Amino acid sequence: MQKWVYLLLTTLLFFTHLTACKNSPIKQTPRGKSRLDVVKERGKLHCGVEGYIPGFSFVDQNGNYSGIDVDICKAVAAALFNDPNAVEYRNLDSTERFTALNGGKVDMLSRNTTWSLSRDTTVGLEFAPTTFYDGQGMMVRADSGIKSLKDLEGKSICVEAGTTRELILSDNLLKRNIQAETLTFQQADSAYAAYAEEGRCDGITSDKSQLLGRRSTLPNSEQHIILNTNLSKEPLSPATKNNDSAWFDVIKWVIYALIEAEELGITQANVDEKKNSDDPTVRRFLGVEGNLGEGLGLSNDFAYRVIKQVGNYSEVYDRNLGKNSPFKLPRGQNNLWTNGGLLYSPPFR
Repeated sequence: MQKWVYLLLTTLLFFTHLTACKNSPIKQTPRGKSRLDVVKERGKLHCGVEGYIPGFSFVDQNGNYSGIDVDICKAVAAALFNDPNAVEYRNLDSTERFTALNGGKVDMLSRNTTWSLSRDTTVGLEFAPTTFYDGQGMMVRADSGIKSLKDLEGKSICVEAGTTRELILSDNLLKRNIQAETLTFQQADSAYAAYAEEGRCDGITSDKSQLLGRRSTLPNSEQHIILNTNLSKEPLSPATKNNDSAWFDVIKWVIYALIEAEELGITQANVDEKKNSDDPTVRRFLGVEGNLGEGLGLSNDFAYRVIKQVGNYSEVYDRNLGKNSPFKLPRGQNNLWTNGGLLYSPPFR
């Protein structure tokens, strides 16, 4: 009899405990501090760049940085601090960039990095909107007689290690049944030196934009040509560490602000005038009315700050790669969707 009483009491206590757990509020684990809070408290953005590619990120002999990737960093700093120069740039090679980001050495990458599935998942990155649509290409000497990838049969090709270019080169050689020697290098400088100075490679492969920028730094740059061959699609995008939506949202919407401003016809020169516009879309965008910035943890005029101090996407592109640069690179896919390109911003509302 005592045994049955004991079992009955135990059962009642068990179900009472379950009911209590069900009805009691669930304790939430305190959320970690967002990178946004860290950057704000520091008062400066730590931005990971490449540092050696003219037009994208390049540091001159005076220590001044320029390029489209650099301007993305400046745009984020302008949105955060109303100061595009509140940035500390950190040059990262292809093998250390992801470790630097995930380890907190930098707050974001703006470093000609291809958005791919594996990097978006297993590497632990969160990719912001694409800032430059590119493709992998091949550079050779103009007098080499090489006109296509097939002409590299039995020859050697330089490629930087730790990049998607290794896999893409291997895939293209395999599917076209081309036997060529691949020489990999830890750093891009070493790869280009092996190609241009040491003559160890008959060709060098990278994103076409990088080949274009690097060619401009070579002695007798006109002696090198970029083949009319596209080996891949390469959406180059800034990136943040995964699982920090507050910080990621800031980077994402700052980039969209550059694109949206171009579509709305807002430039550095007319942004102050546009604040007096009767168009409610423009007024919301520039923070004259509404509170769009609050949801990002920014001032409501964050987009105004960006355009006033950095410019819209067209201005960024033109001074670094386009008509106002030494490269004169046509916009192509990097045009607005309204002009046949791929750039498109969600609405600011």
